[in-house]
Amino acid sequence: MKKLVLDEEARDILESSEPGEWIPGKNPQNEKMKIRKYARSTLQKDKRINIRMSLMDLDQVQVLAAQEGIPYQTLVSSIIHKYVSGYLIEKKRLNTGNGSKKKG
Repeated sequence: MKKLVLDEEARDILESSEPGEWIPGKNPQNEKMKIRKYARSTLQKDKRINIRMSLMDLDQVQVLAAQEGIPYQTLVSSIIHKYVSGYLIEKKRLNTGNGSKKKG
C-alpha cells in the first residue's frame, strides 16, 4: 500500500482533528446551504465569449472533447478554469522522433 504524504498544513489539520479539538458548528445545515450557494455562483456560466483560434487547434480540441465524451465548449471552459485556478500546469511534450530535431 502506498504511503500517503501530507504537507505541513494537512498534517496540522489531521493532528488537530484526531484528539477532538474540532467542535461542530451550531447550524451545520445552514453552513452546507451557504457553501452550496457559493459553489453554484462560482460555477454558474453567465458570460459568453468569442475567441479566434486556428482551425487545427479547434479540430484537436473537438477530438479531445469527443474522446472525453463532453461538448468541446465545456472542455475549453474547463481548461480555462483549471488554468486560472492554478491546476493546469504546462507539460513539455516528449520528442516523438519524427525528424523535427535541429541539426547542429
